[in-house]
Amino acid sequence: MSTAPFPYKLVATDLDGTLLRDDDTVSERTREALAAVTAAGAAHIIVTGRAVPWTRHILDDLGYDGLAVCGQGAQVYHAGEHRLLTSVTLDRQLAGLALSKIEAEVGPLLLAASRDGLEGDVLVGSGYRVQEGPLPYVPMHDPADLWAAPLNKVYIQHPTLGDDELAKAARATVGSLVDVVMAGAGVVEILPLGLSKATGLSLAARRLGLRASDTIAFGDMPNDIPMFGWAAHGVAMANAHDELKAVAHEITASNDNDGIAVVLEHLLAG
Repeated sequence: MSTAPFPYKLVATDLDGTLLRDDDTVSERTREALAAVTAAGAAHIIVTGRAVPWTRHILDDLGYDGLAVCGQGAQVYHAGEHRLLTSVTLDRQLAGLALSKIEAEVGPLLLAASRDGLEGDVLVGSGYRVQEGPLPYVPMHDPADLWAAPLNKVYIQHPTLGDDELAKAARATVGSLVDVVMAGAGVVEILPLGLSKATGLSLAARRLGLRASDTIAFGDMPNDIPMFGWAAHGVAMANAHDELKAVAHEITASNDNDGIAVVLEHLLAG
């Protein structure tokens, strides 16, 4: 790679479907491209829908010691210090009202929730479909447990509606009370109104003295749309949702084909 100046001061990458390959690893090529970018003076911030307890092991494996935006923008986490810098919680009374309104519109929902904090559990209710993998969760046998401690988000599924259809219906029903995002297959989330990856990323960037105009962002799902709206340049993966591709400045290769590295290597080469 050449020594041409890298045109951005901040590289923001989503995690699942973007930085991570489908086997939950980061390729050596992508690691090298990110190392070259940081050697050129840019910061790298991971911006993920996962809360800290589901993100920390990946950051540790990467040797990542910078800031990470977790929980769909709710948490700014210092990976090097293993410290939570900021955290936004969901108003549980408002969330309960939102769920009741959604269920009145589409019928009973299947529920899970992410509790706040560095060690916050993910609670999973009866019937909620959890993707296979190593991420820990706690079965929720009593529905009252959902509201027993502060939450970052509530996950909703429907027995028959698809993710896009459920998110659209929920947004139309309770969009003035909470935010609703589709973050991945089987992952529709209820968040505090106004919270997004963009709000969390802007807080993290400000701590580094960086701005939206300094930023290139990579993502794959509709929950990355606000981040693309905030950043100077948004790059969608080839495997991205059509809604994100529609607002991207550029489309790169897939997460399994080093899409992040393809763009960064081109920029580094000048």
